[in-house]
Amino acid sequence: MTLTKTQITESIRQRLDFSKNESSDVIESLLEIIKDTLENGEDVMISGFGKFCVTGKKERKGRNPATGDDMILPKRRIVTFKCSGKLKEMINK
Repeated sequence: MTLTKTQITESIRQRLDFSKNESSDVIESLLEIIKDTLENGEDVMISGFGKFCVTGKKERKGRNPATGDDMILPKRRIVTFKCSGKLKEMINK
């Protein structure tokens, strides 16, 4: 089962006794901060959870699956996630 933003908002509402709007604002603000930081090419580390890293991929050769034609894929930035040791331990119990 996938955890959705709505479910996270509801969980915050229940745990912290916030209104639905307050908990939604908290989640939206947190996600905006994370997105802005990653957009600027900086990593985001959340202690005890993990690290979101921005890495670059070089230009490379690829193929159009529909036509089979060779093409050059442009360089781009991607986000990777590295799990913290604490989270790994929790997952593997």
